[in-house]
Amino acid sequence: MMKNFDVAIIGGGPGGYVAAIRAAKSGLSVALVEGRDLGGTCLNRGCIPSKTLLKHAEVINQIKEAKTYGITINDFSFSIEEMVNRKNQVIKQLRNGIKGLLRQNKITHFNGFGTVFANKKVVIESEDSKEEIQAKNIILANGSKPFVPRIPGLEHIEYHTSDTIFDITEVPERLVIMGGGVIGLEIACVFNSLGTSVEIVEMADRVIPSEDPDASAFLTKQLVAKGISIYTGAKVTGFKKDSRTIVELEKQGEKVLLETDSVLISVGRELNLKGINELGVAFDGRFVKVDQNMRTSLDGIYAIGDLIGGFQLAHAASEEGIHAVNHILGKPNKKDLAMPRCVYTFPEIASVGLTEEQARAKGYSVRTKKVDLAGNGKAIAAGENSGFMKIIADEKFGEILGVVMVGAHVTEMISQVTSFIHLEGTVEEIESMIFPHPTVSEALFESAAAWMGKGIHYS
Repeated sequence: MMKNFDVAIIGGGPGGYVAAIRAAKSGLSVALVEGRDLGGTCLNRGCIPSKTLLKHAEVINQIKEAKTYGITINDFSFSIEEMVNRKNQVIKQLRNGIKGLLRQNKITHFNGFGTVFANKKVVIESEDSKEEIQAKNIILANGSKPFVPRIPGLEHIEYHTSDTIFDITEVPERLVIMGGGVIGLEIACVFNSLGTSVEIVEMADRVIPSEDPDASAFLTKQLVAKGISIYTGAKVTGFKKDSRTIVELEKQGEKVLLETDSVLISVGRELNLKGINELGVAFDGRFVKVDQNMRTSLDGIYAIGDLIGGFQLAHAASEEGIHAVNHILGKPNKKDLAMPRCVYTFPEIASVGLTEEQARAKGYSVRTKKVDLAGNGKAIAAGENSGFMKIIADEKFGEILGVVMVGAHVTEMISQVTSFIHLEGTVEEIESMIFPHPTVSEALFESAAAWMGKGIHYS
């Protein structure tokens, strides 16, 4: 007899499994279909492996800089094998955690690839079995995979994507990274700390082109100071295999050749449409089209996460999954929520709300204030005082429209601002709050005070 469920979810990443747990906790019967590992790209091949190895890189950096703190370390070594093993342990622990949550919430987990039909039937195929289930509602959370463009000679060289780079067995002497977005830059920081000579090639006129220009310029300066080479406004035109790999670029009409022993392709992601190709949902450009409640063009079928574009972030997918479940339950969804964005480079970048450009485009009378961390007591004491806080606010009422933070640990601080934006807070309200001293976060108070012309340490 065919099993029936209230909700069947295709994909066990941060969108799918979060939606499954929320639906189950709300009393719905839930099937979760995942063809690979629970946790999806984020846990297995993305956020968690990269953050784990970035922590290893940070420890190496601290050892190298120990002399600054009056500590002499005469010799140290590291094992890439042990680092990758630890990364795998972290993944395993978290994956087991998800398995436990599914069991606890009585969610039926199908380990196989699901093909979805418009009548909300799902055919699940694994290596040795095939079964069918029926659902009243379906949430598509298929995710995405690294996009590999067609470039002459690419088929003749060995290259990595973010799917494979975290399982390397030896540290390359040289690494060319194609793409200066978030993924490329985080991986650049890891390998730079491991002693690899890193070169980044980005087609746009700056790295992380979707982020604040000030943050982009600041980070570029820091990365170049660390010995990373950055080619912006440059296009990779071909690859050749010699004794080493030759990467051909075109920059301002001129040809540049880079010699390397490894290449990482990180130029974006493409949708994973396995199992939904024949479904017939409407698309908006290359993404699945949804309304504010995550409904596709087919009744009772929802889509979330990378499939629908927008912020292709794990926490965005989780929130969208919750929105889809809310709609299934007949609960209203809040329309626009402030979405924090984090880049875990050295230093980190964290931002939330509108960029200066977006705020002006929406017709706000915008005033910004930027305060450097150079004079922040806690940051100086920790030897982490490179960075800044920038407030983007509406001149009329002082409403906070966006904030950009650059510096150590700023990804842990951005939620403070997210709550202000969520509650439509003003610069005056930040300025009237008491921040503990000494902390890096008090630079937020300083930037609010300076915005109002009441700066204590900054004008």
